[in-house]
Amino acid sequence: MRASLKVADIFRATGPAYRAANAGHLSLHQLKIMSAIEHCRTAALGGHVEACTDCGHWRIAYNSCRNRHCPRCQAAAARIWLEAREADLLPVGYFHAVFTLPAEIAAITFTNKALVYDLLFKAASETMLTIAADPRHLGARIGITAVLHTWGSALTHHPHIHMIVPGGGISSDGTRWISARPAFLLPVRVLGALFRRLFLTRLLALHDAGRLAFFGSLAHLADRRAFLRHLSPVRKKRWVVYAKAPFAGPEAVLAYLSRYTHRVAISNSRLISFDGANVTFRYKDYRRSGADRQQVMTLAADEFIRRFLLHALPRGFHRIRHYGLLASARRKAHLERARRLLNVAPLVEDDPPADPPDARPPCPCCGGRMIIIETFERRYQPRAPPPSVLSSGIQAP
Repeated sequence: MRASLKVADIFRATGPAYRAANAGHLSLHQLKIMSAIEHCRTAALGGHVEACTDCGHWRIAYNSCRNRHCPRCQAAAARIWLEAREADLLPVGYFHAVFTLPAEIAAITFTNKALVYDLLFKAASETMLTIAADPRHLGARIGITAVLHTWGSALTHHPHIHMIVPGGGISSDGTRWISARPAFLLPVRVLGALFRRLFLTRLLALHDAGRLAFFGSLAHLADRRAFLRHLSPVRKKRWVVYAKAPFAGPEAVLAYLSRYTHRVAISNSRLISFDGANVTFRYKDYRRSGADRQQVMTLAADEFIRRFLLHALPRGFHRIRHYGLLASARRKAHLERARRLLNVAPLVEDDPPADPPDARPPCPCCGGRMIIIETFERRYQPRAPPPSVLSSGIQAP
C-alpha cells in the first residue's frame, strides 16, 4: 500500500500503453488531460529552487499543470474559490438539492456533452426558480449555486447537478425576506415533474434542430421516431430530485462545498493501492446503509483510465454556475438587500494587505522564510545547490 498514491502515478506507469492500445479512439482533449496529469509537478513543466534565509536549507519545487481535471491542482483552486465565496453566505439555513438524469438520457449525454450538460443546468435552475417563486410554495426569489458532477462513486458516467440553496428568498416586491420552513424548502415531486417536462421538451428541440450527434449503438436515434420511442419510458418515469435538510451553519456549507466544487472523477485520497496492473480505491455503494456503504473496488489500470477520461469536461465549459440572487450580474446588490431585510449588518470590506501573503511553505528544518534563488525552464534540471546561502538570501562567493 502507498499512502501517497496519486492518479498521476497510475497515468505515468500505464498511460503510454493505454494510448498505444487506443490510438485513434482518444480525442486530442483527452490526450492533453493525460499529458498534463502525468507531467504535473515534474521537471517537464519547469520549476524553481528555494532556499531558507536562516539555515540555508534548499529544495526544488516543480510547477503544477493547472489542468482542472488534475486532482493535485484542484485542491488549491478550491481553497481560493471558497475564500471568495465566504462573502456570499447569508445567516440562514442552507439546503442541498440534487437533480439527476435517468440512465436513458445519460447515454445520449455522453456523445453530446456540451449541449446536454448545459441543458441540465438550465432545466434544473429554471425548475428551482419557478417553483420557489410560486406563491403556493415559497413565493420568493431564491439564490442558487449549482455544480455539475458527471460521475458516480465508482467512476461510472452519472451526470447530475448539486445545488446549494439558502433557506428563503426575497419577496416579488423586494420588501421582505421570506423564510423556508425549518426542514423543508420545496416539494420534490413537483420539482421532479417540472424538471422532466422542461428537460425533455428542450432535448427534443435540440434533436429537431439537428444539433445532437449519435454514434455506434445509438446511431439509430438520429431518426425522430426512434428518438421518441427511446424517450417514451422516461416520460412516464418519476425523475428523482433529492433535497436534504438544511446545514448546521455557514461553516458547514463551505466545508460541504469544498468537497464538490473543484473535483473531477476521483480524489487522490480515495486511492488505496496500485501494483502496476490493477488499481484499488474506496467508493460508496448507495444501495447499502451504515458502515456497509463504504466499499473497496479493484479495476484494471486500463479500465481505471477509461473511466477517468469519461469525465473530461468540454473545453471552456463552466461547471460551477450561479442563479437568482447569486447570479453574477447583480449578486452584490441582491445580497446587500437580503442582509438589510434580515437585519444583518452589511459586510465591511477589509483593506487589501500591503504585501500579499507568502504562499510558499516555511522551511521544514527551522521554519524560516524560503526565497527563490533559481528558476529553470521546462525539461531542464536545476544546477547543483549553492555551497551556502547567507541569511540575506545571497549566495556566498
